[in-house]
Amino acid sequence: MEAQALIHKAPPLVVYVDIDETLIRNVGRSRIPIPAAVQHVRDLATQGAELYCWSSGGAAYARESAHEVGLEALFTAFLPKPQVMLDDQPVSTWRRLVQVHPLSCEGETVASYRARLSRPLSLSEPTEER
Repeated sequence: MEAQALIHKAPPLVVYVDIDETLIRNVGRSRIPIPAAVQHVRDLATQGAELYCWSSGGAAYARESAHEVGLEALFTAFLPKPQVMLDDQPVSTWRRLVQVHPLSCEGETVASYRARLSRPLSLSEPTEER
Protein backbone atom coordinates (compact mmCIF):
# COMPACT_ATOMS: atom_id res chain seq x y z
CA MET A 1 0.00 0.00 0.00
CA GLU A 2 1.08 3.50 -0.67
CA ALA A 3 1.66 5.78 2.30
CA GLN A 4 -1.09 8.11 1.12
CA ALA A 5 -3.64 5.30 1.31
CA LEU A 6 -2.81 4.82 4.99
CA ILE A 7 -3.38 8.45 5.94
CA HIS A 8 -6.80 8.97 7.50
CA LYS A 9 -8.47 11.99 5.98
CA ALA A 10 -10.94 13.75 8.25
CA PRO A 11 -14.44 13.99 6.83
CA PRO A 12 -15.40 17.49 5.72
CA LEU A 13 -16.90 19.85 8.24
CA VAL A 14 -20.63 19.98 7.42
CA VAL A 15 -22.07 23.49 7.65
CA TYR A 16 -25.72 24.52 7.19
CA VAL A 17 -26.16 28.18 6.26
CA ASP A 18 -29.41 30.13 6.61
CA ILE A 19 -30.44 32.93 4.24
CA ASP A 20 -32.59 35.61 5.89
CA GLU A 21 -30.75 37.74 8.45
CA THR A 22 -27.71 35.46 8.07
CA LEU A 23 -26.52 36.02 4.49
CA ILE A 24 -29.06 38.67 3.50
CA ARG A 25 -30.64 41.38 5.64
CA ASN A 26 -34.22 42.24 4.74
CA VAL A 27 -35.05 45.91 5.26
CA GLY A 28 -38.52 46.71 3.99
CA ARG A 29 -38.44 45.58 0.37
CA SER A 30 -34.65 45.87 0.16
CA ARG A 31 -32.36 42.86 0.40
CA ILE A 32 -28.86 43.71 1.58
CA PRO A 33 -26.08 41.10 1.57
CA ILE A 34 -24.20 40.76 4.86
CA PRO A 35 -20.60 40.98 3.58
CA ALA A 36 -18.87 39.34 6.55
CA ALA A 37 -21.16 36.30 6.45
CA VAL A 38 -20.90 35.99 2.65
CA GLN A 39 -17.10 36.10 2.88
CA HIS A 40 -17.13 33.59 5.74
CA VAL A 41 -19.04 31.12 3.57
CA ARG A 42 -16.49 31.65 0.78
CA ASP A 43 -13.64 31.06 3.24
CA LEU A 44 -15.23 27.88 4.61
CA ALA A 45 -15.67 26.55 1.06
CA THR A 46 -12.01 27.29 0.29
CA GLN A 47 -11.03 25.41 3.46
CA GLY A 48 -12.98 22.33 2.35
CA ALA A 49 -16.23 22.59 4.32
CA GLU A 50 -19.28 20.82 2.90
CA LEU A 51 -21.90 23.55 2.68
CA TYR A 52 -25.68 23.25 2.63
CA CYS A 53 -27.99 26.22 2.21
CA TRP A 54 -31.41 26.17 3.83
CA SER A 55 -34.25 28.54 4.43
CA SER A 56 -37.72 28.56 5.91
CA GLY A 57 -38.66 30.08 2.53
CA GLY A 58 -37.93 26.74 0.87
CA ALA A 59 -35.22 25.16 -1.27
CA ALA A 60 -35.88 27.24 -4.40
CA TYR A 61 -35.75 30.45 -2.35
CA ALA A 62 -32.48 29.33 -0.76
CA ARG A 63 -30.95 28.65 -4.20
CA GLU A 64 -32.15 31.98 -5.66
CA SER A 65 -30.82 33.88 -2.65
CA ALA A 66 -27.44 32.12 -2.75
CA HIS A 67 -27.24 33.01 -6.45
CA GLU A 68 -28.08 36.63 -5.58
CA VAL A 69 -24.99 36.89 -3.35
CA GLY A 70 -22.72 34.86 -5.65
CA LEU A 71 -22.52 31.72 -3.52
CA GLU A 72 -24.76 29.26 -5.40
CA ALA A 73 -21.88 27.18 -6.79
CA LEU A 74 -20.39 26.63 -3.32
CA PHE A 75 -23.33 24.72 -1.87
CA THR A 76 -23.81 20.96 -2.11
CA ALA A 77 -27.60 21.26 -1.87
CA PHE A 78 -30.43 23.67 -1.13
CA LEU A 79 -33.03 22.66 1.43
CA PRO A 80 -36.13 23.94 3.15
CA LYS A 81 -35.71 24.32 6.91
CA PRO A 82 -37.46 21.45 8.65
CA GLN A 83 -40.80 21.98 10.33
CA VAL A 84 -40.79 18.58 11.99
CA MET A 85 -37.67 16.64 12.85
CA LEU A 86 -37.66 12.98 13.84
CA ASP A 87 -34.62 12.36 16.01
CA ASP A 88 -34.02 10.51 19.25
CA GLN A 89 -32.22 13.52 20.74
CA PRO A 90 -33.35 17.12 21.14
CA VAL A 91 -31.16 19.50 19.13
CA SER A 92 -30.15 21.22 22.37
CA THR A 93 -28.39 18.01 23.48
CA TRP A 94 -26.39 17.35 20.29
CA ARG A 95 -22.75 17.00 21.27
CA ARG A 96 -21.29 17.78 17.87
CA LEU A 97 -23.12 20.97 16.92
CA VAL A 98 -21.93 24.56 17.09
CA GLN A 99 -24.39 27.36 16.35
CA VAL A 100 -22.70 30.55 15.17
CA HIS A 101 -24.40 33.93 14.88
CA PRO A 102 -23.48 35.64 11.59
CA LEU A 103 -22.06 38.63 13.45
CA SER A 104 -19.74 36.30 15.41
CA CYS A 105 -18.10 34.43 12.54
CA GLU A 106 -15.16 36.77 11.95
CA GLY A 107 -11.90 34.92 12.47
CA GLU A 108 -13.55 31.50 12.60
CA THR A 109 -12.18 28.74 10.38
CA VAL A 110 -12.83 25.08 9.69
CA ALA A 111 -10.01 24.37 12.16
CA SER A 112 -11.46 26.58 14.91
CA TYR A 113 -14.88 24.96 14.51
CA ARG A 114 -13.29 21.49 14.65
CA ALA A 115 -11.48 22.51 17.85
CA ARG A 116 -14.75 23.65 19.43
CA LEU A 117 -16.42 20.39 18.41
CA SER A 118 -13.66 18.18 19.79
CA ARG A 119 -13.30 19.65 23.27
CA PRO A 120 -15.23 18.04 26.11
CA LEU A 121 -18.15 20.07 27.40
CA SER A 122 -19.31 20.33 30.96
CA LEU A 123 -23.01 20.10 31.71
CA SER A 124 -23.04 23.77 32.70
CA GLU A 125 -21.96 25.06 29.26
CA PRO A 126 -24.48 26.66 26.90
CA THR A 127 -26.29 24.15 24.70
CA GLU A 128 -25.48 25.97 21.46
CA GLU A 129 -21.91 24.70 21.82
CA ARG A 130 -23.00 21.08 22.11
